[in-house]
Amino acid sequence: MHLRLGDVLVRQGVITEAQRDTILSEQKRGGRPFGVLAETLFDVSPDAIEKAWATQYADLAAAVSKHELTPEPEVLGLIDNRQAWQFRVVPLKMDGPEMVFCTCQESLPRALRFVGWRVGLPCYFVLTDPKTLGKLLETHFPLAGMRAEEIFAKLSA
Repeated sequence: MHLRLGDVLVRQGVITEAQRDTILSEQKRGGRPFGVLAETLFDVSPDAIEKAWATQYADLAAAVSKHELTPEPEVLGLIDNRQAWQFRVVPLKMDGPEMVFCTCQESLPRALRFVGWRVGLPCYFVLTDPKTLGKLLETHFPLAGMRAEEIFAKLSA
């Protein structure tokens, strides 16, 4: 069973179990999205909702090893080197009508936002660890002054 957004927010200490239950009751009455109700009823920030949603997404996303991460050359031009580093995302391949992107869980909220407004295709993500993502960026999207260690420093800050 996948994680529910309310349970993620409780686990992260953003809302209490009682607040979650209140939101669920209100959701049953009105059918509004959980995140919208959390923002409205309990002043939960959109950023907290987004992070919880990314955690929920990460629970569903496939984790891949570095051996499974060989981008197809024809998709690498979809984004430029600066965008790849800034949003910590690497296009991998087309999977039928969907574009497959790789990022790490820590960068998922940022990567989701970027892909949502930049890519005009249905997309989904696979996840890897920050070190492997950094090596992918170094190899396929070289950018002067950027190294994989930059990923670690920003993620651990």
